[in-house]
Order: sequence, then C-alpha cells, then structure tokens
Amino acid sequence: MSYQVLARKWRPRTFHELVGQEHVQRALVNALDQGRLHHAYLFTGTRGVGKTTLARILAKCLNCTANGEDDSGVTSTPCGQCENCRAIDDGRFVDLIEVDAASRTKVEDTRELLDNVQYAPTQGRYKVYLIDEVHMLSTHSFNALLKTLEEPPPHVKFLLATTDPQKLPVTVLSRCLQFTLKNMPPERIVEHLSRVLEVENVPFDESALWLLGKAADGSMRDAMSLTDQAIAFGQGQVRQADVAAMLGTLDQRHVLTLLEALAEVDAARVLGEVAALAEQGPDFAGVLDDLLGVLHRLAVAQMVPGALDNGHGDREVLLTLASRFTAEDVQLYYQIGLQGRGDMDQAPEPRTALEMTLLRMLAFRPQGVPKPAQTPLPMTGDAVPEQASGKPSAQAPRTAQPASPPPAASVPDDEHREPSSPAPTPASQPAPESAEPTAPADPRPASDQPPPWEALPEDMTSAVEPPVEAATQDPELSAGNTAEDLAAHEADQSHRADNSTEPGAMGTAPPPWEAEASAEAPQAPEPAAAAATAAPDTAAAASTPAIAADSASDAMDEASPSAASSRDTEAPSAAARAPADSGAMLDQATWLDLFERLGLGGLTRNLAAHCVVERDDGHTLVLRLAPSQAAMNAEVHVKRIQKALAGAGIEREVNIEVGEIPETVETPRGQSERLNAERHAVAVEALKADPHIQKLQAAFGARLVEDSVEPRQNHDSA
Repeated sequence: MSYQVLARKWRPRTFHELVGQEHVQRALVNALDQGRLHHAYLFTGTRGVGKTTLARILAKCLNCTANGEDDSGVTSTPCGQCENCRAIDDGRFVDLIEVDAASRTKVEDTRELLDNVQYAPTQGRYKVYLIDEVHMLSTHSFNALLKTLEEPPPHVKFLLATTDPQKLPVTVLSRCLQFTLKNMPPERIVEHLSRVLEVENVPFDESALWLLGKAADGSMRDAMSLTDQAIAFGQGQVRQADVAAMLGTLDQRHVLTLLEALAEVDAARVLGEVAALAEQGPDFAGVLDDLLGVLHRLAVAQMVPGALDNGHGDREVLLTLASRFTAEDVQLYYQIGLQGRGDMDQAPEPRTALEMTLLRMLAFRPQGVPKPAQTPLPMTGDAVPEQASGKPSAQAPRTAQPASPPPAASVPDDEHREPSSPAPTPASQPAPESAEPTAPADPRPASDQPPPWEALPEDMTSAVEPPVEAATQDPELSAGNTAEDLAAHEADQSHRADNSTEPGAMGTAPPPWEAEASAEAPQAPEPAAAAATAAPDTAAAASTPAIAADSASDAMDEASPSAASSRDTEAPSAAARAPADSGAMLDQATWLDLFERLGLGGLTRNLAAHCVVERDDGHTLVLRLAPSQAAMNAEVHVKRIQKALAGAGIEREVNIEVGEIPETVETPRGQSERLNAERHAVAVEALKADPHIQKLQAAFGARLVEDSVEPRQNHDSA
C-alpha cells in the first residue's frame, strides 16, 4: 500500500477531532442538535486551517444514517461506520458534489450545476454542493447563482469556502452564514504535532516542533507537510539541529549569546558574536527579527512570568536572563531594534545595519549605570513612583512638618543659655529674620516692575499672610523676655520693615517657603561667617543671639554683594546649615537643609533627592531609597554623594538601601514640590485679591487661569 501523507492521514473526521476553531464548532454543533439548519454556509480563512474539512464533516452530519434515514437522523456526531459516512470519507459519495471554482469559472459551468439542483438526492438525505475557492467565479457566474442560492430546494445545501472573502459580491455574502476560521497559534500546532508523532512512534525534540510551528505560519496543513519533510530529512527522527538546517533558521543559542553580551554591556563581545554569525552566512534581517522576538519574551518574563511559553525549550534560561535587564532597558532595546529593522533596507550592508543597531542599544543606555540592576520577578506593578503624578496633593500628610527644621548646630547654643534668660529657640523664631540683611537698591530696570503679588497694599497683606506669622510673634513679646531680648526684637522688627520694600515682600515677614528656599540655595559659607559661628563668645551668644546672627549675615553680604540681590540666593550662616563638625550626627532635617549645598547634578542629584536618612553612626551614613527608584542606584552615584558630603565637611561612608519610605517622611524632592505648591497657592490668592484684576473680572467677566500662574523665582528642585 502506498504511503499516505500525514496531512491526509490525520484529517479530522468529526467535530470532536477538529483542532482549534472552537467558535465555529460550537455554532454548527448547536445548529445540528436543534435542527436549525441554514441552506448556505460560507467558510473563510487562510490556507490549511480546516475549511474543506469542516464542510465534509458537516456533509457527513447531514447524511449519516446511524439514527435513521429520515430528517430526524441528522446528528452532530456522525458514526463514521454507515455507508454514507464511509463513502464521504473515501470521496465517492454521489450526493456530495465538490466543485473547484478556480477551474470552473465560466457561467456555463455554473448553469450546468444548477440544472441538476432540482433533482432529489440519489443516495443521501441532502444533496450538498461544496464549492471551493468560490471567489474565483466570474461575475456572470455569481449572478447566475444568486437566485438558487437564495431559495434552493429543501434537499439542497450549499457549502462555500474561500481564502479571499473580500472578492465575493455583497449579494452572495448576504445569502450565507459566514464563519471566519482563525490561524493556528504555534502552541496549538506543537501540541497537535506532539500527539501525532507519539502515535506514529517518531522520536522528536520539542524545540524542533516549535521551529516547525513557527514556520507553518498559522497553517496546520503546512505544519503537517513540514513534519513529513523533517522526518525524511532526519532519517525517521525530528531533531532540533536537523529542522534548523532544513528550514535555514538561526540557532537560538546565537541570539541568547548576543543578549548576554548586551546584558554585560560588552561591545567587543557583541561585535565578536556578529562576526561569528557572519561566517555562517545568515539572513541578518532574520537575526534581528529573532532578537526582537526574544526581547518580547523577556518583557513577558519580567511582567508575567507565568505567561512565558517554553517556545524553544529555553524558558528557564529566559527567566534567568530577564533578571539581568531592567524593564526600561528591555523596552528601549526593543524600540531601537524595531527602528533598526526599518532602516535595514537603506543600510549599505545588512551586517552593518545589525552591528549599528546593537551598538546603538548600548550607546543609548542611561549613563552612570555601569551594571544593570537586578529585576525582581515577577513585576506586579505595585511599585508606583511616589512623585509620578507631580501633584502636591500627594504630600498632604507631610505639610505639618515645620517650614524650617531646627538645625543640629543650634542645639549646643541652647545648652549654654542661662535659665534666667529664656531666649526664643529656632523652632519659634522665623529663620529668615536673622539671616536676611538689609538688601541694597533693586538692580532691576525700571521697566521690570514687580508683579501684583509682590507689592500689595497694606490692607491686603492679611489675605495672603502665612498663618505661621502669628504663631512666631507671641513668644517674642512674652513677659518673661529680658531687656536685651526686647531690644533684639525691636531690631528685628526694624529689619523686617526695611525688607518689606524689597521685591517679593508680601507682609511683615516672608512666607515659610522663603526660609526653605534660602536654606536650599547652593552657596558656600564665607570664612568670616564660619569663623563667627564656629567659636563665638559663649556669654555674648547666650545674651544676644539675634544680634550675633544679624552681624554674621551682614558680614556675608558685605563680602559678597551679589548674594543680597536676590532673596532666594541669600543663605543662612554656616552654623544653621551644617553640623558643627564631621562627628555630629546627620538627621533628616539636616539632610533636607544640606541637600542644595551639595552641588549634585544629573542622575546623581535625582537619586539623592529621593533618599531619606535611615541612620548615621558618625562613620557610616545609610540612606533609604524608594523601590520605584531602585534602577538609578549605582556605585558611581554613591561615590559622588560621598564626595559631596566630604566637601561640606561631613566625612561619611555612604550606603544606599532600597526600602519603602513612610508617608510622614519628606524627601528633598517632596519638600521642593510642596514649597512650589505653596508658593503657587499664595501667588494665586494674591492675584485674586488684586483690585485691578477684580475690576477686570467685574467689567469684562474675566477669568483667572490658575494653572498659568508662575510665581517669580520659582526654584527648580531635584
């Protein structure tokens, strides 16, 4: 007996043997069981997905006689044993008329078929017309078929099959029930081939079946034909190396080696692997396609490891490799690969295009990250960046923190104060009062007038005055203050009155963010100020703290006049901004006050801005970083932060640990956003209170667009 190919030998004979197409199978089975049969069915889909097979199974269901020869014998489970079923399987059933429309396109052929429609079936229950590739019929043939297709005799059923339904006239489509068959996914093809080869007793490698499933491109018939070819090529076996050689595909191990070189950021190894590939004469466009496919699987492995298929028997290898890339790098490499694939046609050589694409992947990696961070698997998406929204509402629980936290250097001064002279502490005294000297004349040109919110009438200052002002005045006027303290208070009041004429003054005291902005200004302390605060006279410091602070601030302004030209660039004395010596413990408040003076920039600044102080033992400073920012953590940035702290007089070994940051702890980034939000809110309130704007609103119905308001000297923070 001659050999029968696998595609014909394993053709399904019942709906239950059908592979895939469950949506079509369900509709047909239910229609047969309920007796709701249409007179014309149209099956569409690509080649080798089961159109003709479905039509033959449906013909057997209509003519099976196992349950009787009358109309009640129609069943969705043909027996396959009766004479009609065997005749249909053998292709000799006279009442199943199969027509190849590609070879019978003329209208005369169609008329010949229609002349026999009126006659009753000879052997079966129904006369079934199976017209394959029906889209090849001519226009006249379709017109001749329309009337019969709309109202055929009761004993006639039309089964039409086509791979191009767009070429069918709408009049034909409206007369049929249309079923669109889906392409076979590689997973379904591999599963079916495994079952077939096990029954056929053919040894095989699963990775070889995945190569066949991918090469079949959605067609089960193509997969079966390629399997026949692979069995012959491998001398009765289906092995991965034989199938790869037969199909001319690239060994997957070369692609994995390229990805390992990318993970190690080793450009020399990348070029060496491309050179090794060139010796095999591969299709470099296909190499890049395979690389993109593996990158896609790496992204799936990072996000949903359970959804990663074992496509080439390399699932465990990909899971290990996925942990060596950051999710950002995988997405970046995939995007660069797609663009490189599109540019290949314009490159002088395909190999050059592949090499430039791989080198571009390395060149556009984020700088300052020499080794990719380990990606925890799976990635569930719970780690949302704390400041991703950019809205100040996320910092609402942190606004209760004092606007100017008490510096660590002020603690020793409190210990030297005499009990009989309870001078106000920094927590109850506004920081800018002792740090802002009398500013010189405004250097701006006459045309640059201050905005309305910087020079409001006195009767409007109460509308925008920060509530913290009232809280900071009562302790200074308490009955327990000494005469020297009252004198210092009068000097401060005079100093505030002088400063009220400066641009940006909005009341008798600057708003709380001015103190924060002044503390964040990156300005190195002058030697005179440092000397005045490092070793002051104990008795003088205890009796007149405010006067000493003003004198130190005046000395700084005299030494650097440009520092007094802008309020945001005026810095407090060194004693209020840094620990007294490198042995003092660095706490979170001092870290916030010290951050701007470190002079960090780029990714290093962004990394430090998302850190908080975990602990400081005088030798090692441990900073905590939010998990959402863990990708920025690199040794080069830690060294830069350590060097910046040493330049500020704080000798520490810096370690950064990744961990959740409590909502009540404010990072430098959060502090900057909160201050910007407060500054914006006060500016909006000032504009709303401006009489000119109120007149415009009353006269013309004007509306203030709050999002467009930008306060002057708005500091850009980390």
